[in-house]
Amino acid sequence: MLIQSLVFRCLSTRKNHLVIEFPRRLLSASFQFVSSFSAHVATEEINPSLKVPLFKEKTKLEGAKRLKLYSKILHDCASKGSLSSAKAVHGKIIKKGFDPDLHLWNSLVNAYAKRGVFGYACKVLDRMPERDVVSWTALFSGLVNEGYGYDVLDLYCSMKKDGVLPNGHCLVTALKACSLSLDLFFGTLLHGEGVKVGVLLDIFVGSSLVDLYAKCGQMELAERVFLFMDKKNVVSWNALLNGYALKGDAGKILNLFQGMTESELRCSKFTLSNVLKSCTYLVNLTWGLIAHSLVIKTGCEHDEFVGCCLLDLYSKCGLAEDTLKVFKRIQEPNIVAWSAMIDCLDEQGQIQEAAELFSLMRCKGVSPNQHTFASIAGVAANLGDRLYCEGVHACILKHGFESEIILSNALIAMYMKIRSVQNGWQVFKEMSFWNSASWNSLLSGSHNGKTCDRGPSIFHKMLAEGFKPDICTFTSILRSCSNLLNIKFGHQVHAHIIKNGLKDNNLVGTSLIDLYAKNGFLADAELLFTQLIERDLFSWTALIAGYAQSDCSEKAIKCFNHMQRQGVTPNNFTLATCLSSCSNMGMLENGQLLHSMAIKAGNSGDVFVSSSIVDMYANCGCIEEAEAAFLGMVSTDTVSWNMMLFGYLQHRQGLKVLETFRTMLDKGLEPDEVTFIAVLSACSYMGFVIEGKEYFDSLTNVFGIPMFGIVPTIKHCACMIDILGRAGKFNEVKSFIKDMKVTSNPLIWETVLGACRMHGNDKLGESAAEKLFELNPGIASHYILLANIFAAKGRWEDVRRVRALMTHCGVKKEPGCSWVMVNGQVHIFRSTDGCHPKHGEIYIKLKELVEKSILAGYVPKTDHILNDVGDDEKLEQLFHHNERLALAFALISINPVKTIRIFKNLHICEDCHDFMKLVSGVIKQEIVVRDANCFHHFKSGICSCQDYC
Repeated sequence: MLIQSLVFRCLSTRKNHLVIEFPRRLLSASFQFVSSFSAHVATEEINPSLKVPLFKEKTKLEGAKRLKLYSKILHDCASKGSLSSAKAVHGKIIKKGFDPDLHLWNSLVNAYAKRGVFGYACKVLDRMPERDVVSWTALFSGLVNEGYGYDVLDLYCSMKKDGVLPNGHCLVTALKACSLSLDLFFGTLLHGEGVKVGVLLDIFVGSSLVDLYAKCGQMELAERVFLFMDKKNVVSWNALLNGYALKGDAGKILNLFQGMTESELRCSKFTLSNVLKSCTYLVNLTWGLIAHSLVIKTGCEHDEFVGCCLLDLYSKCGLAEDTLKVFKRIQEPNIVAWSAMIDCLDEQGQIQEAAELFSLMRCKGVSPNQHTFASIAGVAANLGDRLYCEGVHACILKHGFESEIILSNALIAMYMKIRSVQNGWQVFKEMSFWNSASWNSLLSGSHNGKTCDRGPSIFHKMLAEGFKPDICTFTSILRSCSNLLNIKFGHQVHAHIIKNGLKDNNLVGTSLIDLYAKNGFLADAELLFTQLIERDLFSWTALIAGYAQSDCSEKAIKCFNHMQRQGVTPNNFTLATCLSSCSNMGMLENGQLLHSMAIKAGNSGDVFVSSSIVDMYANCGCIEEAEAAFLGMVSTDTVSWNMMLFGYLQHRQGLKVLETFRTMLDKGLEPDEVTFIAVLSACSYMGFVIEGKEYFDSLTNVFGIPMFGIVPTIKHCACMIDILGRAGKFNEVKSFIKDMKVTSNPLIWETVLGACRMHGNDKLGESAAEKLFELNPGIASHYILLANIFAAKGRWEDVRRVRALMTHCGVKKEPGCSWVMVNGQVHIFRSTDGCHPKHGEIYIKLKELVEKSILAGYVPKTDHILNDVGDDEKLEQLFHHNERLALAFALISINPVKTIRIFKNLHICEDCHDFMKLVSGVIKQEIVVRDANCFHHFKSGICSCQDYC
C-alpha cells in the first residue's frame, strides 16, 4: 500500500472533510499507526449527499460529458476553488458507482494535493486501478509546494517500483525536491534518469539541474549543465546567478549578467537584486548604472526590495544625492529602506541630515526596529551631542528594546564615543548578560583623548570574566596601545593574539603594524607586513603612515609607489599621508604627482586631501600654488584655513595672515587654538605689538569670558611674549610672565632666550637659560643660544664655560644637514661632507661661488664660529656649511632656469644668509631655503624675510 510509506503528524476532523498535516521529514513507517489511520478514514467516507456547489444537475449527463465536467470542476478546485467542491465531485463518483477514467483519477489526486490534503490524495492514489507518471507527479507537486522534499524522494522510489518511468515534468518536480532537501546524491541519480529518458535538453529540466547543483554549492557542475543547454530562460540564468550569490562570487555574477543582457532576456526582480548586490560588493558603479537602467525599464524602480539594493549600491559608491533620489522614488518605503537611507547619510558624513531623516520617519508613523535604533545610535555618537544621545536612549526604552543586547551594545559604544564614560558603564552594568561585543563596545571608547588609558584595564577585566577576545577586541585594544604609545602592553596583546590563533588575520595584522610603526619599531612593522597573507589598502596605509610619522618620508613614498605597482588604489587618508611626507621633506615633484593623481581619481574634492595639498605646496616653497589650491577647494573647514594661514606665516607674509584671518571670520568660520597661534605669530614677525595685544585680549576679554570660546594655552602666552620680546619690551615681558599662573614651562623661557639673542640682552638671556637648564637640561639649542649671546658680547670665557657645561651634561648638538631634490631623488649634505659621489665638482663650484660673492661685497662673519680656532680654519668651516654644499650641487645638477630649493633641519646662520643673498644676485637665479624657522626666498640679492633670520 502506498499509504504505508507515509507517517502523519496529526489528524483533525472538520465538518465534512479531513485535514492532514505532513511532517517535514519522512520517518520510518509505523504499521500500527498507519492501520489506525486507514480505519479512521474508512469511517469518514465521502458524504455522497454533499452537493456540488459549482453546478446544478438539472439535466442528466452521461458518459464522456460527465467525466469532462467533473475534470473541469476538479481543475478549478486545484487552482482556486474550495476543497468542498473537490469532495463533492468525489462523493458523486462514489454515489453513481461508475469507474472514472485515468484522467479523472489524476484530476482528483491533483485537486487534493494542490489543496494540501495529502491523506485524501494518497487514498485516491492507492485505490486507482492503474497509475501513470501524471498521477505520481500530481502528488509530488503538492508535496514540493508545501516544502516536503524528502517525502517526494521516497515516493519517487515507490513510483519506480510501480514500474512508472518519469517524464520531464516529473523530473523537474523531483529535482525541486532535491533542491529543497539539498540531496546532491539523489539529484545526480535524477540527472542520470534525465539522460536515460532523453529529456536533458528540456529547458525546465536543465534549469532545475542548474538550480540543484548551485544550491548544493557545485558551481562547476551547475555551469557545465548551463552551458550544455541549447536554450536558456530567465529561470536558468537566475538559478546560476543565485548559486554564485550564495558563494559570494560577485565577479561571476556580473559576468553572467553581462551575458544575460547580451541575450536580450527580460530580467526579473530577483536577477536585478542579485546583480545590484554584486555591484555594491565590488563597488562597480558602471554595471550598477546598467542594472539601474534595467530596473527602470522593467518597472521595478518602486519595488521596496530592489529599491533597498539600489540604496546600498549608491551609498557604497559614496553618491549620497543619488541615494536620496532612489529613496524618494520608493512609493511606500518600509523600515528597511528608511534604515538603509539613514545608514547611507551617516557613512557619507551627513550626520545632521541622518538625524533629520530619523525624525521624519517617526513623523510618517514608521516604527523603528532594532537595526534603525542601532544606526541612529551611531549617528548620535557622531553628532557628539550628549542630550541627543540621551534622547535616543530614552526612545529605545520607550519602544521596549532595553533588553536587546544589540542595542545595549550600541548604546555603550555611543556613550563611550562621546566620552560619557559613566553612562556607558551604567548601561553595561544594567545588562542582564554580556557577550564579547559588549566588551568591545566598552573598548571602542578607549581610542582617543583622555579615555584611551582605560583600554588595558577593560581588556584585563574582560579576560578575568572568562570572555574570549575576538578580532574586534584585538583591533580595539591595539589601537589604544598605539595612541598611548604603550608598546609594553602591546607586546602582551601580541602574545594573546598568537595564543588565540589570530596572528594571520589581516585586520589584526594591520593593527599590529600600526602599533609597532607608531612606536618607532619600523623593522618589526616591516616584518609583520611581509608576513601578511593578503596585503590590502589598510595594511599598506598603516606602514606608510608609520614611515611618515618616523620622518622616513622617502620610505613612505617608495612604499606608496610599490603599493600602486601591486594594483592597490589609495584612499583619501593614504594620499593625505603621502602628501604630508612630501611636505616634510620638500619633495615637490612627488607632491605634484600626488596632486595630479588626486584630481584624476576624484579625491581632490575631499577637504582632508585638499588641505594636505595646500600644506604640501606651502612647505615646498610654492606659496602661490598653495594659494591657488586653497582658492580652488570645493569645501573648506577651520583646518584648511589654518593650513593657509601657516603657509603665509612660513613665507613671512604676515599681512596676508591677518587679511586671511579676517576673511575667515567674515565667512562665519570659527577659529580654534591653532588659528590664533598663526595670527599672534604673524603679529610678532610684523612687529604689530598693539594688534597682537588686541588679538590676545580677544581670547580673554575684560570680563574674563573668552570671546571665541578659546582658553589661552601656554603656546598663546609664548606668542605674546615673543611679540613683546622681539619689540625689545623686556619690562613688559617680565610683567607678563609674572602675571602668568604657570611659569615652569620650557616654551616660555625658550621664547625669552630667543628674544634676548636678537637684542643682545645677555643678563636676561642668562637668567632664562638657567631656568631652562633646570627644567630641561638635555636640549642643545638652549646652550647654543646662550653661547651665541655671550659670543656677540665678546664674553669668550663664558662661551667656553657654556660649552664645558654642555659637555659635562652629556648634551650633543643635533647634527645639521641640508638636502635638495634632483630628478626625484633626495641628496643630503652635512658640513665639510666629502662622501657625495660628486664631491670634487661640488667643492670646485663652491670655491667659484665664494670668489664671485667676495667680489660682490661678501664679508665672512667669522665671529659666528664659536670654536677657539684660527681665522683660516674659521673661514674653512664657514665656506663648507651644509646649505652651501647643497647649493653648489644644485647648480651643477639643475636646469639654470629652475628655482633652487634647499631644505635645512636647523636655522640658517647669518653668514650663510648673507652669502645666499649675494649668490642669488651673482647667478641671477632664485634660491629658496627652508630652515627650522621659515622660508627664505633669495632673489637679486634680497631675501623675503627682510633679514629677519
